Amino acid sequence: MDTANIARLLQPFIQLDEMRLAAISKYIDLLLKWNARINLTAIRAPEEIVERHFGESLFAATQILAQGPIKTAIDLGSGAGFPGVPFALLAPEVEVTLIESNQKKSTFLKELIYLLGLRNVKVFSGRAESYSQSADAVMLRAVEKFDQVLPLALRLVSAGGRLALLIGSAQIDLTKNLVREVLWQEPLAIPSGHSRYLLIGTKIVKVE
Repeated sequence: MDTANIARLLQPFIQLDEMRLAAISKYIDLLLKWNARINLTAIRAPEEIVERHFGESLFAATQILAQGPIKTAIDLGSGAGFPGVPFALLAPEVEVTLIESNQKKSTFLKELIYLLGLRNVKVFSGRAESYSQSADAVMLRAVEKFDQVLPLALRLVSAGGRLALLIGSAQIDLTKNLVREVLWQEPLAIPSGHSRYLLIGTKIVKVE
Protein backbone atom coordinates (compact mmCIF):
# COMPACT_ATOMS: atom_id res chain seq x y z
CA MET A 1 0.00 0.00 0.00
CA ASP A 2 1.34 3.47 -0.90
CA THR A 3 2.15 6.01 1.79
CA ALA A 4 -0.47 8.54 0.66
CA ASN A 5 -3.28 6.04 1.25
CA ILE A 6 -1.81 5.04 4.61
CA ALA A 7 -1.64 8.70 5.67
CA ARG A 8 -5.28 9.22 4.61
CA LEU A 9 -6.50 6.19 6.55
CA LEU A 10 -4.55 7.19 9.66
CA GLN A 11 -5.84 10.78 9.64
CA PRO A 12 -8.46 10.21 12.40
CA PHE A 13 -5.73 8.78 14.64
CA ILE A 14 -2.41 10.51 13.96
CA GLN A 15 -0.27 12.36 11.40
CA LEU A 16 3.05 10.71 10.58
CA ASP A 17 6.14 11.71 8.62
CA GLU A 18 7.09 10.02 5.35
CA MET A 19 9.75 7.82 6.98
CA ARG A 20 7.24 6.24 9.38
CA LEU A 21 4.61 5.89 6.64
CA ALA A 22 7.17 4.06 4.47
CA ALA A 23 7.96 1.74 7.39
CA ILE A 24 4.27 0.94 7.80
CA SER A 25 4.03 0.18 4.07
CA LYS A 26 6.89 -2.35 4.40
CA TYR A 27 5.28 -3.76 7.55
CA ILE A 28 1.98 -4.38 5.74
CA ASP A 29 3.74 -6.10 2.82
CA LEU A 30 5.57 -8.50 5.15
CA LEU A 31 2.45 -9.10 7.25
CA LEU A 32 0.37 -10.07 4.20
CA LYS A 33 3.17 -12.31 2.91
CA TRP A 34 3.44 -14.17 6.23
CA ASN A 35 -0.32 -14.21 6.79
CA ALA A 36 -0.68 -16.46 3.75
CA ARG A 37 1.29 -19.11 5.67
CA ILE A 38 0.44 -18.59 9.33
CA ASN A 39 -2.55 -16.88 10.93
CA LEU A 40 -1.14 -13.58 12.19
CA THR A 41 -4.36 -11.60 11.74
CA ALA A 42 -7.91 -12.42 10.70
CA ILE A 43 -8.08 -9.04 8.98
CA ARG A 44 -6.87 -9.44 5.39
CA ALA A 45 -7.71 -6.16 3.65
CA PRO A 46 -4.75 -3.70 3.76
CA GLU A 47 -7.07 -0.70 4.35
CA GLU A 48 -8.65 -2.40 7.35
CA ILE A 49 -5.23 -3.44 8.68
CA VAL A 50 -4.20 0.23 8.66
CA GLU A 51 -7.34 1.41 10.44
CA ARG A 52 -7.85 -1.43 12.92
CA HIS A 53 -4.27 -2.42 13.77
CA PHE A 54 -2.10 0.63 13.10
CA GLY A 55 -4.71 3.27 13.92
CA GLU A 56 -5.60 1.68 17.25
CA SER A 57 -1.96 1.02 18.19
CA LEU A 58 -0.75 4.52 17.31
CA PHE A 59 -3.68 6.15 19.11
CA ALA A 60 -2.73 4.18 22.23
CA ALA A 61 0.93 5.13 21.83
CA THR A 62 0.17 8.86 21.66
CA GLN A 63 -1.97 8.66 24.80
CA ILE A 64 0.61 6.67 26.77
CA LEU A 65 3.45 9.00 25.76
CA ALA A 66 1.40 12.12 26.50
CA GLN A 67 1.36 11.17 30.18
CA GLY A 68 5.07 11.60 30.66
CA PRO A 69 8.36 10.16 29.47
CA ILE A 70 9.08 6.45 29.78
CA LYS A 71 12.24 4.44 29.13
CA THR A 72 10.90 0.91 28.76
CA ALA A 73 7.73 -0.74 27.46
CA ILE A 74 6.41 -4.29 27.06
CA ASP A 75 3.87 -5.60 24.56
CA LEU A 76 2.50 -8.78 26.13
CA GLY A 77 1.22 -11.36 23.65
CA SER A 78 2.49 -9.30 20.73
CA GLY A 79 1.26 -11.62 17.95
CA ALA A 80 1.69 -9.70 14.70
CA GLY A 81 3.41 -6.85 16.57
CA PHE A 82 0.46 -4.72 17.67
CA PRO A 83 0.61 -2.40 19.52
CA GLY A 84 4.33 -2.78 20.33
CA VAL A 85 5.95 -2.22 16.93
CA PRO A 86 3.89 0.89 16.00
CA PHE A 87 4.69 2.20 19.51
CA ALA A 88 8.40 1.63 18.86
CA LEU A 89 8.17 3.39 15.48
CA LEU A 90 6.62 6.40 17.15
CA ALA A 91 8.99 6.44 20.16
CA PRO A 92 12.52 5.37 19.11
CA GLU A 93 13.85 6.54 22.50
CA VAL A 94 11.86 3.82 24.34
CA GLU A 95 13.22 0.27 24.68
CA VAL A 96 10.33 -2.02 23.66
CA THR A 97 10.13 -5.75 24.43
CA LEU A 98 7.67 -7.93 22.50
CA ILE A 99 6.68 -11.01 24.49
CA GLU A 100 5.41 -13.76 22.19
CA SER A 101 5.50 -17.46 23.10
CA ASN A 102 4.37 -18.76 19.68
CA GLN A 103 7.62 -19.57 17.87
CA LYS A 104 6.34 -18.88 14.34
CA LYS A 105 4.95 -15.50 15.40
CA SER A 106 8.16 -14.59 17.24
CA THR A 107 10.14 -15.50 14.10
CA PHE A 108 7.92 -13.13 12.11
CA LEU A 109 8.53 -10.38 14.68
CA LYS A 110 12.30 -10.83 14.45
CA GLU A 111 12.20 -10.62 10.65
CA LEU A 112 10.01 -7.51 10.90
CA ILE A 113 12.40 -5.80 13.33
CA TYR A 114 15.30 -6.56 10.96
CA LEU A 115 13.36 -5.31 7.91
CA LEU A 116 12.45 -2.02 9.58
CA GLY A 117 15.86 -1.55 11.20
CA LEU A 118 14.33 -1.06 14.65
CA ARG A 119 17.19 -0.81 17.14
CA ASN A 120 14.91 -0.19 20.12
CA VAL A 121 12.92 -3.46 19.88
CA LYS A 122 13.68 -7.00 21.04
CA VAL A 123 11.62 -10.19 21.12
CA PHE A 124 11.26 -12.48 24.11
CA SER A 125 10.23 -15.85 22.64
CA GLY A 126 8.74 -17.33 25.77
CA ARG A 127 5.89 -17.13 28.22
CA ALA A 128 5.26 -14.03 30.31
CA GLU A 129 5.63 -16.11 33.48
CA SER A 130 9.28 -16.65 32.54
CA TYR A 131 10.07 -12.99 31.92
CA SER A 132 11.75 -11.51 34.98
CA GLN A 133 12.06 -7.81 34.13
CA SER A 134 9.50 -5.02 34.51
CA ALA A 135 8.78 -1.92 32.42
CA ASP A 136 7.45 1.62 32.76
CA ALA A 137 4.52 0.73 30.49
CA VAL A 138 2.91 -2.61 29.67
CA MET A 139 0.49 -2.91 26.76
CA LEU A 140 -2.11 -5.59 26.15
CA ARG A 141 -4.30 -6.08 23.08
CA ALA A 142 -6.44 -8.92 21.72
CA VAL A 143 -5.03 -11.69 23.88
CA GLU A 144 -6.67 -15.03 24.61
CA LYS A 145 -7.67 -15.86 28.22
CA PHE A 146 -7.75 -12.15 29.05
CA ASP A 147 -8.70 -12.69 32.70
CA GLN A 148 -5.69 -14.96 33.21
CA VAL A 149 -3.21 -12.74 31.36
CA LEU A 150 -4.22 -9.52 33.13
CA PRO A 151 -2.52 -10.35 36.48
CA LEU A 152 0.63 -11.35 34.57
CA ALA A 153 0.61 -8.00 32.80
CA LEU A 154 0.28 -6.16 36.10
CA ARG A 155 3.27 -8.05 37.52
CA LEU A 156 5.40 -6.75 34.65
CA VAL A 157 4.54 -3.10 35.37
CA SER A 158 7.12 -1.21 37.44
CA ALA A 159 5.82 0.46 40.63
CA GLY A 160 4.18 3.70 39.53
CA GLY A 161 4.23 2.53 35.90
CA ARG A 162 1.33 2.32 33.45
CA LEU A 163 -0.84 -0.54 32.28
CA ALA A 164 -2.50 0.18 28.92
CA LEU A 165 -5.28 -2.07 27.66
CA LEU A 166 -6.90 -2.00 24.22
CA ILE A 167 -10.23 -3.68 24.91
CA GLY A 168 -13.90 -3.90 24.07
CA SER A 169 -16.50 -2.09 26.14
CA ALA A 170 -17.61 -5.34 27.85
CA GLN A 171 -14.11 -5.86 29.27
CA ILE A 172 -13.88 -2.51 31.10
CA ASP A 173 -15.86 -3.51 34.20
CA LEU A 174 -14.23 -6.95 34.20
CA THR A 175 -10.80 -5.32 34.24
CA LYS A 176 -11.64 -3.02 37.14
CA ASN A 177 -13.01 -5.96 39.15
CA LEU A 178 -9.99 -8.18 38.45
CA VAL A 179 -7.27 -5.61 39.12
CA ARG A 180 -7.47 -3.57 42.29
CA GLU A 181 -3.85 -2.41 42.58
CA VAL A 182 -4.26 0.13 39.78
CA LEU A 183 -5.60 3.67 39.70
CA TRP A 184 -7.67 3.61 36.50
CA GLN A 185 -8.37 6.63 34.31
CA GLU A 186 -11.60 7.14 32.41
CA PRO A 187 -11.64 4.85 29.35
CA LEU A 188 -10.99 6.60 26.03
CA ALA A 189 -13.04 5.64 22.97
CA ILE A 190 -10.75 4.82 20.05
CA PRO A 191 -11.80 6.84 16.97
CA SER A 192 -12.59 3.82 14.81
CA GLY A 193 -16.31 3.23 15.31
CA HIS A 194 -15.71 -0.35 16.47
CA SER A 195 -16.61 0.16 20.17
CA ARG A 196 -12.98 -0.22 21.18
CA TYR A 197 -11.50 1.53 24.20
CA LEU A 198 -8.12 2.41 25.63
CA LEU A 199 -7.96 1.93 29.38
CA ILE A 200 -4.84 3.24 31.13
CA GLY A 201 -4.05 2.76 34.80
CA THR A 202 -1.16 3.58 37.10
CA LYS A 203 0.19 0.82 39.32
CA ILE A 204 -0.16 1.87 42.92
CA VAL A 205 3.11 2.06 44.83
CA LYS A 206 2.78 0.02 48.02
CA VAL A 207 4.26 1.67 51.10
CA GLU A 208 5.97 -0.86 53.34
